[in-house]
Amino acid sequence: MADSAPDVTQKLLAWREGSQGALNELLPLVYGELRRLARYQLRRGRNQDTMQSAGLVNEAYLRLVDQDRVKWKDRAHFFGLASNLMRGIVVDHYRTRHAAKRGGYAVTVPIDDAEPIANTNGRENMMALDQAITRLEAMDAQQARIVELRYFGGLSIEETAEVIGVSPATVKNKWNLARSWLHRELTGS
Repeated sequence: MADSAPDVTQKLLAWREGSQGALNELLPLVYGELRRLARYQLRRGRNQDTMQSAGLVNEAYLRLVDQDRVKWKDRAHFFGLASNLMRGIVVDHYRTRHAAKRGGYAVTVPIDDAEPIANTNGRENMMALDQAITRLEAMDAQQARIVELRYFGGLSIEETAEVIGVSPATVKNKWNLARSWLHRELTGS
């Protein structure tokens, strides 16, 4: 992945300037990492029974290439947006499959400190987590973005800092604050 970083950035910048060939060359460079992100997302949501990582990658990639107003900066920016889109796709899938007419979803989510945020054990928990992140975003958009990148994107502290453009210490601090807030929000304690 690190070896392809300059190539991915170069292709993104060429695509931004209008090169359709660069877009065609981009998929082989990013597919493996997108697949890893998709498996991570699906494992987190325990949604492997109804959604496949290849389908999630394809849907995310189609949405990414449809982003004609995005001014791509680099590989980290691309994968940051990819993780955000995958979160939306997974949550939409949960919402569609488990709408209120089919029983609704629970709101209580246990959080295990050993996990990055929550040890979610079902679709219902994913919906509650998504709603909590939306509330967090209204209070502190940067903390919510850090949660998306770390939890849904599987990025490290350093990678998250690179995507957001802040120091790793800032990411670590805000990550800890966000985890504490989400824990209180989801458990009611």
